[in-house]
Amino acid sequence: MADDRKTELEAILSQQRTAFTSARPEPLSARKDRIQRAIALLRENGEALCRAMSVDFGNRSPMQSMITDIAGTVGFGKYCLKNLTRWSQPEKRKVQFPLGLLGAKAEVRYEPKGVIGILAPWNFPVNLSFNPLMQAFAAGNRAMIKPSEFTERTSALMEELVAKYFDPSECIVVTGGPEVAHAFSSLPFDHLVFTGSTVTGRKVMEAAARNLVPVTLELGGKSPVFLGRNADIAKAGERIALGKMMNAGQICLAPDYMYVPEEMEEGAVAAVQLGVHTMYPTLRDNEDYASVVSDRHFERLQGLVADAKGKGAEVIEVNPANEDFSATNTRKMPLTILRNVTDDMKAMQEEIFGPVLPVKTYKHIDEAIDYVNAHDRPLGLYYFGDDEAEREKVLTRTISGGVTVNDVIFHVSMDDLPFGGVGPSGIGSYHGVEGFREFSHARSIYAQPKLDIAKLGGFKPPYGAATAKAVKGMMK
Repeated sequence: MADDRKTELEAILSQQRTAFTSARPEPLSARKDRIQRAIALLRENGEALCRAMSVDFGNRSPMQSMITDIAGTVGFGKYCLKNLTRWSQPEKRKVQFPLGLLGAKAEVRYEPKGVIGILAPWNFPVNLSFNPLMQAFAAGNRAMIKPSEFTERTSALMEELVAKYFDPSECIVVTGGPEVAHAFSSLPFDHLVFTGSTVTGRKVMEAAARNLVPVTLELGGKSPVFLGRNADIAKAGERIALGKMMNAGQICLAPDYMYVPEEMEEGAVAAVQLGVHTMYPTLRDNEDYASVVSDRHFERLQGLVADAKGKGAEVIEVNPANEDFSATNTRKMPLTILRNVTDDMKAMQEEIFGPVLPVKTYKHIDEAIDYVNAHDRPLGLYYFGDDEAEREKVLTRTISGGVTVNDVIFHVSMDDLPFGGVGPSGIGSYHGVEGFREFSHARSIYAQPKLDIAKLGGFKPPYGAATAKAVKGMMK
């Protein structure tokens, strides 16, 4: 069965690549048309997709899904439409003196790669399928999408809708479990995009390497929050709570742990608690608060808390209405704050990806900087405070995929900023012009003038005085 499915995927890839090759050179109008159809798909079916996501999660706010997965992705498609003509213009480059005077020319053309594979995760299943698709189309490519089996209904609906709006030679969604994902990642794409965990990212990169397929890996890691001593604690607490509880913390950029001055710990924890109480006065039956996506993920999160408690952490469950969650199967989990955490706790070793927030304290900001630098480079980093010198110290002495100052997560929503990680948190980026270039081949083109440049430059044998003069000039 697995071999049959791989053969099917190989046939789809071959069909798309043949269509891509025979259509070249394709006008920009064809690219724009595909983006416009992707936007139309989302606009016309947004509510149905939001309902499917809510069923897949057990509960997920349709309004949140509309913001994060539908409207935000439509906005990104419009951004790509607005900019792709400019992005795709050839860039003139300089040639060495005096070649320019003699008529030589150089340029870079950003040309499509061919067929882009998109391996999308479950946490924002529509956004993380269609966002890279928009830029793959902008760059002139065809695409195959493999969404997650954890969001089965959403994936099936995307498969059905994409088949209505696109010819299979342009774009197709393939569904299935881990064996299909493995076969998909081993296809000889012209580029492969994967969004997910670092552990799985390593396996995807290994599979892609067998075919020398270039990859964009959008991974995760433990994104830290720095609270400076002059931070507005009330504002910071609410914003951290919002970032940690949106989608029940199932966001690759969710604040993973909070680093605060030791004398401000009580106030910072209280501010986060207050933020939860303000935004989520109830949790269990509150449609605004998402469920954990599966029993396995729920049990993993409960295990992180139990492990921390067993090793000495103070556990603070933020349950505004004192609701009983034990008698339900909704997989709703209150925000759980962990104090007095140590590095031997699993919550400080693994990406949390849920509503659990460890808190660490520092005497001096350098301690927090050194701690972050001693660990894997995170996907996001957050600093709260108005001390410009301290902010610059944090930013210039740490390395992360991206940064939001005085809030969390928001840098990913800026269409014109590249989004990506560093090392274990990712390779490559999309969004912005960088995404267009990620899915393009930068093709160098040099045009030689009619003159015999090799002879004039002394590069033609037999070598002699002209060669020596050329070398001497190059060494100056």
